[in-house]
Amino acid sequence: MASRFSGALQLTDLDDFITPSQECIKPVKIEKTKTKTGAKIKIGDDGYFDISSGKEQKLQKVEITLADCLACSGCITSAESVLVTRQSQEELLRVFSERKYTDNKGVTKNVSLVVISLSPQPLLSLATRYKLSPEDATSKLAGYFKSLGADLVLDMTIAEDLSLLEAQQEFLQRYQDQQNDPTSKNLPMLASSCPGFVCYAEKTHGNFILPYISTTKSPQQIMGSLVKQYLSKTKEVTPGEVYHVTFMPCYDKKLEASREDFYSEMLNCHDVDCVITAIEVEQMLGNSNMSLSDAPAGSLDAAWGADEGPPGPRGRAGSGSGGYADHIFVHAAQQLFGESNVQLVYRNLRNPDFREVTLEKDGKEVLRFAIANGFRNIQNLVQKLKRGKSPYHYVEVMACPSGCLNGGAQVRPVTGESGRELVLQLEAMYAALPRASPDTRLAKRLYSEWLDGKDSDKAKAILHTGYHAVEKSDIALNIKW
Repeated sequence: MASRFSGALQLTDLDDFITPSQECIKPVKIEKTKTKTGAKIKIGDDGYFDISSGKEQKLQKVEITLADCLACSGCITSAESVLVTRQSQEELLRVFSERKYTDNKGVTKNVSLVVISLSPQPLLSLATRYKLSPEDATSKLAGYFKSLGADLVLDMTIAEDLSLLEAQQEFLQRYQDQQNDPTSKNLPMLASSCPGFVCYAEKTHGNFILPYISTTKSPQQIMGSLVKQYLSKTKEVTPGEVYHVTFMPCYDKKLEASREDFYSEMLNCHDVDCVITAIEVEQMLGNSNMSLSDAPAGSLDAAWGADEGPPGPRGRAGSGSGGYADHIFVHAAQQLFGESNVQLVYRNLRNPDFREVTLEKDGKEVLRFAIANGFRNIQNLVQKLKRGKSPYHYVEVMACPSGCLNGGAQVRPVTGESGRELVLQLEAMYAALPRASPDTRLAKRLYSEWLDGKDSDKAKAILHTGYHAVEKSDIALNIKW
């Protein structure tokens, strides 16, 4: 049966979803008592087994979670449907109905507040699918989620702002450290907001490439920290009573949300409890025999105070994946070389998904950035790094060709429409959104009020993360005979 997951990335056996590997095993421990003569196990056709004691037991069903996948070396990037029991539309609808959820630790919790956080890319995907303007799609989506039982529907602009600001500062620090120690692995700094790339790096290239990857959290995970640590206090509920759902363009975001790095032992919860995608919302609507146009109109909620500005999706200068390369380039040019109002002119290399931009000062190239989308380009980049021939200071890396607007969980083209035509339409729609600059009054207030200052230890702890090489397991199924 064909997978509902993306086939957009195809490179031999490397793509953006997992089919469970032969190497993917999770044994079930069977408790038995020791005897002098040993024990004989007999398994019947009905799934019951008998350990010579005459007492039959039922074989347990193995459940593999996304946390298991992150620790397993058998597969590469994201999640097949058999692995997403707590990251599905069915689970979301159940939580809406019962107001309870079971976290990745197996603990059942009551829900006092359901929060939905919307990223712009899947919102535009649904707007295109149902022929709505971004404003109308936002209103209908907010109304739809609230009709299901959501208490708050938020946009993710402030989380995107904080992610860009932290990435800017991190790059400046890495650049200066590289000047002091040219042998260090500080540059090129590789974007970390794509979990497909991060998981690929951890499982395939391990400790060689991980030092290059930015430690700044993605907007999804920063939004999770904001909702669970900051918003919960303003609403006077515990973080565990908040069920936080993010609306994302990519199935890999489910994998990111399940990382143990994003589980707080102190708060006893994950930052993000469920990730829902554009394709899944389309399926939910279809199962109810309705279009998004049929949903009741609603409005996004202002959750952060008077200096938030009108809530709504915002576009970024540069790529539709968040504009990391553009924003960091402009900031670095000004802070490092005193160049303001620089014009970014990208040059395509092997293909439109691998392009670069440079800054020259006094006839000398001082900055070179690139955008590398898709695994073919990522592999070329990694090979350059391994040969010590990478000329870049920063690379915006995304696993999907054309970046997040063409994410693996975006709505597919309709009959008669090519994938490229759909991406061009989404890029034009994204470029037409109101532009957001990250250095806002709200961001400054949150740094001061919530994070104890921009360069504080608390800001570094909450807005940054780490990565872990996954060692290849040598098991019998791995052996090439």
